[in-house]
Amino acid sequence: MSAAELGAEQIRDIVGFVDIEAPPPQDEPTAHFLFGTNQTQPVEIAARQYHKGLAPLIIASGGINRHTGIVEARVFRELLIERGVPGGVIRCEDQAANTWQNVEFSRPYLREALESGLKVTAVSKWFHRRTLHCLATVVPDIGPFYAISWEPIYAGQVVSRTDWIDIPDGKRRVLREWEEVPRRVSEGSFRDVALVGGAWQG
Repeated sequence: MSAAELGAEQIRDIVGFVDIEAPPPQDEPTAHFLFGTNQTQPVEIAARQYHKGLAPLIIASGGINRHTGIVEARVFRELLIERGVPGGVIRCEDQAANTWQNVEFSRPYLREALESGLKVTAVSKWFHRRTLHCLATVVPDIGPFYAISWEPIYAGQVVSRTDWIDIPDGKRRVLREWEEVPRRVSEGSFRDVALVGGAWQG
């Protein structure tokens, strides 16, 4: 589907649905949950938040990346430490092969965060709506949670909220979220979430 086939209004609706952005208040420390990827933007976000005093706990998740062979969470940990984040702040889940497993295998660390009184901030691609639903489904008592998004790069092109429709790798991923997430909610395998008062809630 091209931009002309979708139409400007539908494109706006798609972006509005998949966009996860809901950052925590500037004065509220939260546990930052990094969803696995072979790109480094989540590290930059989490390190910056840590040095502002806003990320006292960082959960790095991700097993072997199918494209590069790296173990995502271990690379996250190394890069965070290089950026001055103490190892004691970082929890590392290095077995997950998909978004659901990112959350499922990180449950002990998410429990640690919640039991210590911290809300959770998801750190993921701006269009990766399923991250929100996986958190709400796997950890149903997560309560209100936040999300900080970033723009991925595919084949040298930044997939932004305005350019995704013209980038094949971006378009495929955005449309998959728009189509699959509502289907999963409808069939009951995903808990629904909504943005309420600046935070995501299931």
